[in-house]
Amino acid sequence: MIGLDTNVVLRYLLQDDPAQSKTANRLMARLTSEDPGFISIATVLEIVWVLRSLFKLTPKEIAAQVEQLLAADAFILQNEQQIFEAAYALKRGSGEFEDALIGALNIWAGCSETITFDRRTSRLPNFRVLS
Repeated sequence: MIGLDTNVVLRYLLQDDPAQSKTANRLMARLTSEDPGFISIATVLEIVWVLRSLFKLTPKEIAAQVEQLLAADAFILQNEQQIFEAAYALKRGSGEFEDALIGALNIWAGCSETITFDRRTSRLPNFRVLS
């Protein structure tokens, strides 16, 4: 298994740089379920940030890109279920990816709820506004 950095995954997803995308595609073609590429939570967060901030993708488009990674047998995503839950929240429009991921990871870690000052974030499952 090899770890994949944000820029490699983005070139593969976006096909926006002819030379680097071609190189990333060659690497991705070699990955299999037996010898996968690992994508960390930090990498997923960077991918989402770049897609939103630099490429101006909509929440649904970002969710689709994350779902594409989740669906690929050649990738192992750290805390895959929690990333799925965050992408689902983004797709539904019920919250930001990062906030939904924080909540899902907190539940995974055994927390009963996540405390926030952000009233908008409190719409997500298991969040409560601290007042």
